[in-house]
Parts: sequence; structure tokens; C-alpha cells
Amino acid sequence: MANGNGQQHEHVISILVENQAGVLSRISGMFSARAYNIDSLAVGETIDPTVSRITITAHGDDAIIEQIIKQLRKLIDVIRVVNLSEKSYVDRELVLIKVKADKKTRGEILQIAEIFRARTIDIAQGSMSLEVVGDQKKIDAIIQMMQPFGVLEVARTGRIAMFRGEETLRLPGA
Repeated sequence: MANGNGQQHEHVISILVENQAGVLSRISGMFSARAYNIDSLAVGETIDPTVSRITITAHGDDAIIEQIIKQLRKLIDVIRVVNLSEKSYVDRELVLIKVKADKKTRGEILQIAEIFRARTIDIAQGSMSLEVVGDQKKIDAIIQMMQPFGVLEVARTGRIAMFRGEETLRLPGA
């Protein structure tokens, strides 16, 4: 993980935690204590409702991330921490995009949506809302393609990720 030259890299960190109040605050505090910005954060229950999975993406120096991971592992509510960036992983994000649309532009917007496999989730007199799932590049690309029509609103989730292949992030002993 550490490359020794201080280069900034994207890191995708996945954390299994006890599903308790205050856990997210302590984890985000680990980042802010080191003046380290979180690019994306997603939290959700796992198959076990007593355990949540947190996925954090951040750009930064390998050495700082290594220290943050060591500190995270010391927190009482943290069960397991892995840096997915060290291996092959898949990730996805969800975005809702509301764009200006009238009778003239609606067809063109629908054609672009089809290319990106977006779903139309709402149509109003002067707007359309689309739902898109994909990696960060796909999400960024469709938002850029919608700009000429007039993007009215964007709501993005944090990225979620998991290892490719057989490797899993599970509870110890599971």
C-alpha cells in the first residue's frame, strides 16, 4: 500500500462495524482529526442487522491512509477494516438527475438515457428525472451529457464497493 513517495491516490476503504449510535461519528472523526477529506461515504446494514458496512472513498497519501486504517482497527465498534484499493474490486453509485425537458428536448434526453441505461422515474411539464447506476465515470459522463439541457438537480449516493471474485468482507469466523 505505501509507495513511499507521498503521491495522492484514491483509496476505497470498507469497514464492518457494530450497528450502534455514534459509530459513524467516531469513524469520520478519525479522518477529520488528520485534516483528511472524505470524497464519498455510504452506510448500510449487512445481512446481519447488528452489523453495518461503511464504504469510504478518499484521495490522499498512502502513509496517512495506512495510519487511519490502523486507528480505525483500534475503535471498539469496528469489526473489520480493509482497503479495497489494494486488490481488484467493483463499485457502483446511484444518481438521480432532474433536467429541464419540454416536448422538443424530451426525445433527445430519452435517447441519451437509453445509451446510459438510465431509467426515467418522473416526467413533469418542464422536467424529467432519471435514475442511473454505474461507476463514477459513467455517472460523471451522463451528468455532463445532460448539462446542455439544463440540469436542475443532482442527488448522488456514496459509492459502494466489494472485492471481485471469491474474496469477501465478512465477519471473522463467518
